Amino acid sequence: MPSRNPGAMTQDWEPVVLHKSRPKSQDLRDPKAVNRALRSGGQVQTVKKFDAGSNKKSPATAVNARKLDEAAEPAALDKVSGDVRQAIQKARMEKKMSQAELAKQINEPPRVVQEYENGKAVPNQAVLAKMEKVLGVKLRGKHK
Repeated sequence: MPSRNPGAMTQDWEPVVLHKSRPKSQDLRDPKAVNRALRSGGQVQTVKKFDAGSNKKSPATAVNARKLDEAAEPAALDKVSGDVRQAIQKARMEKKMSQAELAKQINEPPRVVQEYENGKAVPNQAVLAKMEKVLGVKLRGKHK
């Protein structure tokens, strides 16, 4: 049991001040609070956000985006040249291979070989190097 001090007891009373909590930002945006502030003469600030409440696409931004795309990217990517296409086909025929067999040997899908032989593929140096190795023909660089 705790013992009590029989001596003089003093109480130190200090004033306690309670402050109102600041209103939350959500409460400040409440239409009722805004109307109350307007009626009482309080300060109310309104800010219009850019394109707020509109679902319109402005044509000016679309034009700017198109100009940016045209300036940053080339119009069309280079395709496989005709002499490379013919060299691949000729070498493959000489080795008596089908497009699927060539694709299997270079670890690529048959569609890749078809695109190279049709001239629709964008040249990839790694794929051309694999084809050179399997076919034994030079496909990159200057042809002599």
